[in-house]
Amino acid sequence: MDIKTSFATQGYTQARAAAAARPEAAQLSIGKVATSFAETLRAGEETAKSAMLGGADPHALVQALAQTELAVETAVTLRNKVVEAYQEILRMPV
Repeated sequence: MDIKTSFATQGYTQARAAAAARPEAAQLSIGKVATSFAETLRAGEETAKSAMLGGADPHALVQALAQTELAVETAVTLRNKVVEAYQEILRMPV
């Protein structure tokens, strides 16, 4: 075995370990993501209601609205990616 083959084998082993499935990444389920999204929206609504009644400061309202906006934009982007992937699958020849 020459040195080039040894380096190639070592590189392959490292790449394989880096590309392996991680159990902790699989723990994040769609249900947890949806629950987190709903909680973010609910917290934003509660803060907005509280601000309208004079119970929350404007800074908290702006922060809650920014978090809600980010959550909605993320959900829309995710939906668009799923639709795009579905359309790509439909375009595949059978």
